[in-house]
Amino acid sequence: MQRFSKVPQVTLAFWVIKVLTTGMGEALADYFDHAFNPIIVVAISGVILSLTLWWQFSASRFVAWRYWSAVSMVSVFGTLAADAVHVVFHVPYWVSCLGFLFVVIVTFVVWQKTESTISILSVTTTRREVFYWVVVMGTFALGTAAGDMTAVTFNWGFLISGMVFALAFAVPLLINFSFKLQSVILFWVAYVITRPFGASLADWLALPKIRGGEGWGTLPVSLALVGAIAVFVSLSRKQLKV
Repeated sequence: MQRFSKVPQVTLAFWVIKVLTTGMGEALADYFDHAFNPIIVVAISGVILSLTLWWQFSASRFVAWRYWSAVSMVSVFGTLAADAVHVVFHVPYWVSCLGFLFVVIVTFVVWQKTESTISILSVTTTRREVFYWVVVMGTFALGTAAGDMTAVTFNWGFLISGMVFALAFAVPLLINFSFKLQSVILFWVAYVITRPFGASLADWLALPKIRGGEGWGTLPVSLALVGAIAVFVSLSRKQLKV
């Protein structure tokens, strides 16, 4: 049994880093997908993800670099997995959304029935941490499919999609803040929305103009976001001393 929380406090820094990791994962996965053999990329990213999760699980308490390294790799792998479902197996984005949503809901139900809570504040044991990371991976895949669905299937484009998801992300946070709530459900709603929010904006910046982007390139955007993540994690680590 672990006595200390294995996840960070939910602060402004938490949400900023979370959004940055979603954008980074989207851009970096797109770069590797087009620069190298997709099958090899998925296999290698899966190995790296496993190593970062092992590093995270081996800690006895929250350690900033371990936690955010795992989140970053979940973002990359989740993008690759969601894209593979659509590109390789030709599954429509709306079907992917429903499938990943089902997985997330089932995980929440089992987690609630097993532990009597789905709050991240309760992630102090190995079993709860397993539930937490299954949900995190599911939400990343769900968010990736949702962002692609609105941008491509609904033909909203990446910028409009990003703006819509930004508003959707702000709503549960404003409700919590305005009414001084600490709603677990509203937290997870906001958490899921961070993925299509950050990914849509990253796509808008990185992809060529012919595809509705600004044409900055997936690799430059990825590196810029990696740098931003490192800066914010360093700052949060100094404040929390972890």
